[in-house]
Amino acid sequence: QVQLVESGGGLVQPGGSLRLSCAASGLTLDYYDIGWFRQAPGKEREAVSCIGSGDGSVDYADSVKGRFTISRDNAKNTVYLQMNSLKPEDTAVYYCAASIVNLGLSWFRPVGYKYWGQGTQVTVSS
Repeated sequence: QVQLVESGGGLVQPGGSLRLSCAASGLTLDYYDIGWFRQAPGKEREAVSCIGSGDGSVDYADSVKGRFTISRDNAKNTVYLQMNSLKPEDTAVYYCAASIVNLGLSWFRPVGYKYWGQGTQVTVSS
């Protein structure tokens, strides 16, 4: 049974940092494109970042470029999202998702991902 479990969310002040983790069981993350998405109340789910299978190519939404970093630890079968210089508008539930299909430039579309985690809340507030 495939499971993706996010952790690392919480309450942080503006300008602070958090590191989210996406731990997988039932699949090997290195073989999948892994995306991070977020959804704020009343808003659509939006793509944040993606790391590709194999070569580990990465991409980011413009809103987080230069502040967020995605990485993968194959030994731990875990993908991370390091979030720095957090802003109140980063507040959302953050989800990781996995696609066995190489999504390429379509990585930002949620429909391309088969497996999803349950999400972790990130709140940026003073």
